[in-house]
Amino acid sequence: MSQRIRLGLNIDHIATVRNARGGHSPDPVRGARLAIAAGVNGITAHLREDRRHVRDGDISALADLCNELNTPLNFEMAVTEEMLSLAETLRPHAACLVPERRQERTTEGGLDVAGRVDDIGAAVARLSKAGVRSSLFIATDPAQVSAAEAIKAPVVEFHTGALCDAFREGDMAVYEKELKALRLAADMAHKAGIEVHAGHGIDYDTVTAIAQIPQVKELNIGHFLIGEAIFTGLETSIHKMRLLMDAARGLPSR
Repeated sequence: MSQRIRLGLNIDHIATVRNARGGHSPDPVRGARLAIAAGVNGITAHLREDRRHVRDGDISALADLCNELNTPLNFEMAVTEEMLSLAETLRPHAACLVPERRQERTTEGGLDVAGRVDDIGAAVARLSKAGVRSSLFIATDPAQVSAAEAIKAPVVEFHTGALCDAFREGDMAVYEKELKALRLAADMAHKAGIEVHAGHGIDYDTVTAIAQIPQVKELNIGHFLIGEAIFTGLETSIHKMRLLMDAARGLPSR
């Protein structure tokens, strides 16, 4: 039987809604607690340099919650001294190293590991020493997979934004090209002994093809599920995604 794929929920955009008005509501920590009760396998949060989503207090509270409920916290972070020091203090289950530009609306591409082998390799080693499992958020580019292998990254998360955008825009030629690239990159990483995750832009219409890739062990989904929760509730949006992921693996619903 196929292995059940893990679902991580990125709760950043609960904080985005809160920050638009100010104050304390809606609370991303409450959202994380509800999501864990609904069956997600982990919580992801990105503390950006400009704190546009979650803030320092959120990350600390999320770390405490995840420790309390024995749930992995995936701390998305830029490769900076500030974030590395914070990760060493918090010691989350995992740290996903991502590119970050102040002017971008969201993470628009993968981390250039091949062009930054020395500093990213040093970050991975430093996090490992602190007991934090590193994940590299990269494009489906063989050069980036090779670089991840060279610096002994335990996990890569492939950026699925272009794939999902092409599907929504009806550009099936680009979609098929991106899906093929994801399959090849996932196989390459798996053969190199690297655990494979995927995320960015995934919704109900695009999750099946991605979840069917056998090397993929985890999907991290945020914006879509938080948006869908406005209409259906967080528990319902999570359960529907979970059902689609299980069906993609040929597993019975539960």
